Amino acid sequence: MTHLLHGLRCATCLTLDVLWLDPVRGLVECSECGQTALIVTDPDEGRTI
Repeated sequence: MTHLLHGLRCATCLTLDVLWLDPVRGLVECSECGQTALIVTDPDEGRTI
């Protein structure tokens, strides 16, 4: 189950509204250029860092 991140731009290709969040895998991926980013959380504080 992925979610489109509206209003955000890919830092690599600068395309708007192409980033998808996969909360199960902890990844954000650009559907235009394929760039991915890992989401890391702090287990002690329960927040994204």
